[in-house]
Amino acid sequence: MEEARRQSLEEDFEGQATHTGPKGVINDWRKFKLESEDSDSIPPCKKEILKQMSSPQSRDDKDSKERFSRKMSIQEYELIHQDKEDENCLRKYRRQCMQDMHQKLSFGPRYGFVYELETGEQFLETIEKEQKSTTIVVHIYEDGIKGCDALNSSLACLAAEYPMVKFCKIKASNTGAGDRFSSDVLPTLLVYKGGELISNFLSVAEQFAEEFFAGDVESFLNEYGLLPEREIHALEQTSMEEDVE
Repeated sequence: MEEARRQSLEEDFEGQATHTGPKGVINDWRKFKLESEDSDSIPPCKKEILKQMSSPQSRDDKDSKERFSRKMSIQEYELIHQDKEDENCLRKYRRQCMQDMHQKLSFGPRYGFVYELETGEQFLETIEKEQKSTTIVVHIYEDGIKGCDALNSSLACLAAEYPMVKFCKIKASNTGAGDRFSSDVLPTLLVYKGGELISNFLSVAEQFAEEFFAGDVESFLNEYGLLPEREIHALEQTSMEEDVE
């Protein structure tokens, strides 16, 4: 199963890339550079060399094979590396590659917001029918209970940052088990995976200060290993590096 999934990923990725292998990456970079340049600002001689460097070749043609596998000339190397613009273009290309790979490796459904469950039936259906690999965080609350509004706001922020996690909320009175979720134990967080309850936190607001925010809730859930690594972290780091430079 895992092998078939990996092979499918490789086939999909090859459909996105022009070439594969080290030489293919070089040719993809050349093509990206040519397409990202302002055509009016490129000297004719430079544009022609870039076109020759980035043009895909037929591997059935002997001459094309020789051109495809030839080493980069000194002139071409200097053309790629001589200007500051080349460095900026390379950073853009690297970030684009990271984004493409990120999309390819992001398996499973995406959510991005907090789902309001209206009935106990919806609650059970969400737990039982969601994919086994999906983490589901359910906030059981009631209006007017201390900490419930702040937790709802915090989960809305976390839902945007962790779109692979399904965040839900439901009023205790709508669960069909209101006697089990009295105001004394609210707000309550229940965490499910594969149809099983893996964590439950009664009166969870007591774990935080008088005022708490999304970062506090995130740290709390991370202490128990309930949140995956944020997908956008690497892209944010790259963006910060570009801003500094």
